[in-house]
Amino acid sequence: MKKTTGMDRAATRNWRPATRAVRGGTWRSEHGETSEALFLTSGYTYDDAQTVADRFAGESEGMTYSRLQNPTVAMLEERIALMEGAGGCRAQASGMAAMTAALLCQLSAGDHVVAARAAFGSCRWLTDNLLPKFGIETTTIDSADNDAWDRAVRPETKVFFFESPANPTLDVVDLEFVCRLARDRKITTVVDNAFASPVLQRPMEWGADVVAYSATKLMDGQGRVLAGAICADEEWLTEVLMPFQRNTGPTLSAFNAWVVMKGLETLPLRAHHQSRSAVALGEFMAERVRAAGGHMRHPGLPCHPQYALAQKQMDATGPIFAFDVGSRTRAFAILDALELIDISNNIGDARSLMCHPASTTHANMGEEARAEMGVTEGLLRINVGLEDIEDLQKDIDRALRAAGL
Repeated sequence: MKKTTGMDRAATRNWRPATRAVRGGTWRSEHGETSEALFLTSGYTYDDAQTVADRFAGESEGMTYSRLQNPTVAMLEERIALMEGAGGCRAQASGMAAMTAALLCQLSAGDHVVAARAAFGSCRWLTDNLLPKFGIETTTIDSADNDAWDRAVRPETKVFFFESPANPTLDVVDLEFVCRLARDRKITTVVDNAFASPVLQRPMEWGADVVAYSATKLMDGQGRVLAGAICADEEWLTEVLMPFQRNTGPTLSAFNAWVVMKGLETLPLRAHHQSRSAVALGEFMAERVRAAGGHMRHPGLPCHPQYALAQKQMDATGPIFAFDVGSRTRAFAILDALELIDISNNIGDARSLMCHPASTTHANMGEEARAEMGVTEGLLRINVGLEDIEDLQKDIDRALRAAGL
């Protein structure tokens, strides 16, 4: 295969984000195809025995097995790394594969993690249930409290793990402060950036070491495939992550990688348009929610306690926000009255989606853990899609009226 200028780091560093999203990491075969080729193969052949020996020894470049390398997956990894501003990227089979690998590859018995208490239910399961099985302790904190990070550090603390904005409460972490604290204490920061994508926020610009993604969300953006990604410097990826990934196999399929690449081409357009629509929809409904005794959790609105911080470290605040209407009965009434917006637990989609986290994404956490992180019975989370904003407002208006708001 011929590597185009999409693989020339010196050239691509001068490209702007939208160009990287379309052109970054493109390889072309002798056929000169415009769209990236899809390589559906598990293995590779070699011209002679020495060639394969050299590849397995790491003494020459080339593919050995698709659990380790695949041309289509490699193109996706290069593109995401360019968009993130990272030294490299390794694709994963799903977002949770990415979170699991990013933690387990660097932790051992006796280590300690400081994690944000507001997190996706499965991420909390990792810190609350999986890590303790391996003798790894976690302290969960209010991630919006800068002093809490410092207080939670122990001599054995190895990782800070958090989402920003967080799922589903939209807590925003002070990336500059927390990443600087971690660097000073020789702690690795692992940031789940799925709610923003590299188009809206790049944690490495604020000092993050590792950025992990559910590429299922905004990167694909159309609800088609599962995928994940881990970005870091090349040394960390090679020495820390790759031994774990090589031997445990959270491998992304070539087909799913190709689909995500097609999603990345339109990600800048979608992410910014959906962010604007989310702010408009939040403004439309905010006063009615507050008048009914509820509250909004929208980092794009001044009512969010960390609004100024979100404006500082994000290019736009994303398509997702949450609002509390006081009770499960009222929340379900809103969901049941929707006609345009779908009831779904996915996010980042081009379609508008809404769910009730306490009975879906965070149902297995238990009532006490949900209360601690602010996932109440009246909380609803919405992903604002690409539909016309007036149609979305009409649907929300009808649903709020059906619930007495």
